Amino acid sequence: MFSISKKTISKTACILYMLFFSILIFAQKEPADFVNPFIGTSNYGATFPGPIAPRGMASISPFNVAGKQNKLEKDSQWLSNPYVNENTFLTGFSQVNISGVGCPDLGVILLMPTTGAVETDHLKYGSTYKNEVAKAAYYSVDIDKYNVKAEFTSSKRVGVSKFTFPKGQSNILLNLGLGLTNEEGAMVKVVSPIEIEGMRSVGSFCYNSPEDAYPVYFVAKFSKPAHKFGVWKKPSKYEGLEAQWMTYNGKTRMMDNSIKTVVGDSIGSYFTYKFDKQETVEVKIGISYVSIANARENLEKETGNKSFEAVYKNTYNEWNEELSKILVEGGSNDDNTIFYTALYHTLIHPNTLNDVNGEYPVIKRTKIAKTEGTRYTTFSLWDTYRNMHPLTSLVYPKQQSDMIKSMLEMYDENGWLPKWELNSTETFTMVGDPATIVIVDASLKGIQDFDFHKAYYAMLKGADQIENNPLRPGLKEYVEKGYVSTNYRGPVSTTLEYNTSDYAISLLAKALGEKEDYKRFTKRSLSYRKLYDKDLKLLRPRTANGKWYEPFDPESGANFQENVGFIEGNAWQYAFMVPHDIRGLIKLMGGDKPFSDQLQKVFDSKQFDMANEPDIAYPYLFNYIKGEEWKSQEMVKKLVAQYFKNEPKGLPGNDDTGTMSAWLVYSMMGIYPISPGDPIYTITTPMFHRVTIKLDPRYYKKESIVIERQINNDGKINSIELNGKTRNSFFISHDDFVNGTKLKVIQN
Repeated sequence: MFSISKKTISKTACILYMLFFSILIFAQKEPADFVNPFIGTSNYGATFPGPIAPRGMASISPFNVAGKQNKLEKDSQWLSNPYVNENTFLTGFSQVNISGVGCPDLGVILLMPTTGAVETDHLKYGSTYKNEVAKAAYYSVDIDKYNVKAEFTSSKRVGVSKFTFPKGQSNILLNLGLGLTNEEGAMVKVVSPIEIEGMRSVGSFCYNSPEDAYPVYFVAKFSKPAHKFGVWKKPSKYEGLEAQWMTYNGKTRMMDNSIKTVVGDSIGSYFTYKFDKQETVEVKIGISYVSIANARENLEKETGNKSFEAVYKNTYNEWNEELSKILVEGGSNDDNTIFYTALYHTLIHPNTLNDVNGEYPVIKRTKIAKTEGTRYTTFSLWDTYRNMHPLTSLVYPKQQSDMIKSMLEMYDENGWLPKWELNSTETFTMVGDPATIVIVDASLKGIQDFDFHKAYYAMLKGADQIENNPLRPGLKEYVEKGYVSTNYRGPVSTTLEYNTSDYAISLLAKALGEKEDYKRFTKRSLSYRKLYDKDLKLLRPRTANGKWYEPFDPESGANFQENVGFIEGNAWQYAFMVPHDIRGLIKLMGGDKPFSDQLQKVFDSKQFDMANEPDIAYPYLFNYIKGEEWKSQEMVKKLVAQYFKNEPKGLPGNDDTGTMSAWLVYSMMGIYPISPGDPIYTITTPMFHRVTIKLDPRYYKKESIVIERQINNDGKINSIELNGKTRNSFFISHDDFVNGTKLKVIQN
């Protein structure tokens, strides 16, 4: 016999009550509540922690990459983000930013609250800070030097700031000289004691196309009229004889209470207040890439007289609605946080370019056009065609449709589908012809409410026009020889990218009944085989005369090292980048075992690079080898645990406008789009007990699809069921997936 004391019962009941209460609290959290915008703000993730609306034009980021006080300084190295988590010196809050890219641009129109006398040198007015808070649609921080609390939110085209000042003289600086972009030049005018208007020149993304620099316009409105206002300008310093007559040479000019327009490189404006007690000032900054008038209209239409709290609530609700398209159950708090933050990061770019009235600048800015829908921008396609756009097609098909329409508008304006487009500037960054893959992938998933035939002929132009083709350098060689030679940069990478695009064209040609195109592009998509070295079991570059390039080091090119043959990678990281012909590659390598051994070698020799795109599908390739699918399950689980965390360095590197985040979203759901363009997913172990993907009724027949994990011993996948019927494959077509109701993954 044994007995339990009343004290033990009471203690047990208390524990159970607390456990129940914590579960109840956890269950009440909305998807948006799990977002941690600090994830990716270290380890060169290049995300920013400030607020943005889903696919917003305006965004606010703390700017802490200027000044030697910071560990990472924007001008001391290749730095592409306005904020680094380990930095400590703040010089303002930029109003337009890009998330997760590898090249600097935007990061301009800096707002900064100060107290005391007006100081215009950011190295002098900058400050340390503390108590940062970041969540979906909100960021706040305490600025040490001035005892000011700064809070921020945003609508789609308007950034909203709220500063709580102590008693005494307070200032709000608008610095147009400082920024992340490599471009210079700005204009500012104080319209009244509550309004400023102006523009800042930006551009030269990845140090390309400086002649295509362009303006971003703004209007700033303040909730309280300034006691005093003004503008400043710091001119260049002259040398030589005339300099001795210039008493103002290189000195900052302060123009108090001036409403004249001032232009220059290092310019700004200030609003000064004298408070008898603690006071709060709100600042709304409307953004436009068309005009000051449109920036003002964006501000009025989107935020008008709304309070800071009202704007925040609206944008938070927008985020929650978008993030709730995927509901996950059974994960830990960290699991939920990294998942929903990743989904959040996939919903930043491509972002909105058009104003509330529909106007936007066309490519090359030859005129202003107007759209009835959404004109999207920031197409980092070399990155995003692999997984981010397929995810958008599945979960947000209407957005994907508008993105494709935006691409076709760019084709009308520029004569070519986009390659790496930013704010109606085609940067032609990276290699390949990726827009083709995105359009085909969406089309074959049932997103077809756009000009299908225009899209097809745009693809054919990019694939077939030999002369003056900015999308496909080396196309003549590629068509004639089957590969791009060492006469061109990154010839192996370029060949593989062209192969992948040609395969996508073949799929669409087949769907359209274009038999000759189908045969032609299928054949072209397999030409990578001419670069296969059977002795090394690797792809390697050839010279124009067909000989292997020598000397050849398969490891050269790792860690973004420049090399002959590959773009951002080496022979190991590109060895399996033929996702459309893995079964052909298996045969080329001599069968299942040689293929599997070579694939394993990529991981064992530490050649796999989670931080870059060419090899990110490799963990899933074991699914092609019967009996070795467990390796994909273990590898994906290991990589998620190793590289994705609920902390600032919780991304493996540049998020690449949501690409790394999309990899995580798919991996945690237990499916992956293995071959871009092909409407097929491969299956691995879900990391939640249950995932519900809500489907858009405008594109899909079912209301939702559920992915469910049944664990017995948390081992290998034993069987896969769709709607209760066992499947004999680790692959599933998009149609079968979205027309099912439950995909069940059962582990031993």
